[in-house]
Amino acid sequence: MFRLERGATGFRYGKEPELPEIPLRRFRGCCHEAARRAGGTVDQVHERAYPRDYHRAVIVTPDGRFVVLCHAVHPWIAFVEEDTGDLDGPGNFLDPPVWATAYTDTGFVVMSRELLDSPLSDVDTTALGKGEWMQIRSWRPASTGRAVFNAWD
Repeated sequence: MFRLERGATGFRYGKEPELPEIPLRRFRGCCHEAARRAGGTVDQVHERAYPRDYHRAVIVTPDGRFVVLCHAVHPWIAFVEEDTGDLDGPGNFLDPPVWATAYTDTGFVVMSRELLDSPLSDVDTTALGKGEWMQIRSWRPASTGRAVFNAWD
C-alpha cells in the first residue's frame, strides 16, 4: 500500500515543522535526462508557484507533448494530459512513458495512473498532519492524485 507522507498535500498546521522542498534544479536536471532518453527536448520548466504544490515541465518528443509534475515536498512524479491550473488540480493523469525511468534512476518515484486515480481510502494516510486533514475535509479531493497534486489556496 502506498503511504502518503506528511506534507503530501503541501500543507502543514502552524505548529508542525517546516516541510522540505524538492529543488527545482534537481527536477530540471531529470527532465533534461528524460528528454534525452526520449529523443526530445524540454520545452518549459516552471517552479512551484502559489497555490500549486508542484513543479511542472513540458517535454516534447517525437511521440508527442508530455506534461510532467513534480511534487514540491516529496520526490513524486506524475504525468498529465495538460496542467489546467484548476484549484481541483491538474488535468487527467496518464500512465508514465517508458523513458520515465530517468526519474526513478535518480531517486524519484513515478506514480502510476492507477495509484493517482485511486480513492484516498486505498492508500495509507496515517502520516498526514492535522492541517492536511483540514484541507482534505474542505476540498474533498476525488482521488489520491487530486490530494497530492493540487492548487488549493
